[in-house]
Amino acid sequence: MVLVVDDEPQLAELFATWLDEEWTVRTANDGEEALALLDEGVAVALLDRRMPGMSGDEVLDEIHGTGYDCRTIMVTAVDPDFDIIEMGFDDYLVKPVSKEELTDTVEHVHRRSQYDEIMREYYSLASKRAVLETEKSAEELDGNEEFRELERRLTELRDAVDETVEELRTHEDFAAAFRDLDS
Repeated sequence: MVLVVDDEPQLAELFATWLDEEWTVRTANDGEEALALLDEGVAVALLDRRMPGMSGDEVLDEIHGTGYDCRTIMVTAVDPDFDIIEMGFDDYLVKPVSKEELTDTVEHVHRRSQYDEIMREYYSLASKRAVLETEKSAEELDGNEEFRELERRLTELRDAVDETVEELRTHEDFAAAFRDLDS
């Protein structure tokens, strides 16, 4: 699901229309409404930076502060300045944006998120396997159904990683996915 937050209702609806072919979309016209609509189902939030009341920057801080694991894209008329270095968004688009630019960016950010989740699970399971291989004999490992299931899941994840890497078409997507893992 995508949450579109913009104080210009017509623009929020336009973005929603562009995205609703691939996504379920919610729209909010201010920061307070955005936070009320935010839940675990939101995968990507599009935030305008300048809004009356609660700004997009403040909404972004609240999203991170509440622990929601959604990706955020600033879609704004505010030209980027050095203040963006410390901001925790995933991408930044300067208005006006085209339908293609918006939909591609949402898809790329979401794809990076999927890669991040797969890699975290893969490394967690690989670590568990390494510990067990150090502490248990080959016979114990071969005879344990839970360990065989762990091995099967690692193979599935390895295949998913390979597939996702193919989908991360550009160097920027790949680099961003690794930056996501670092944070």
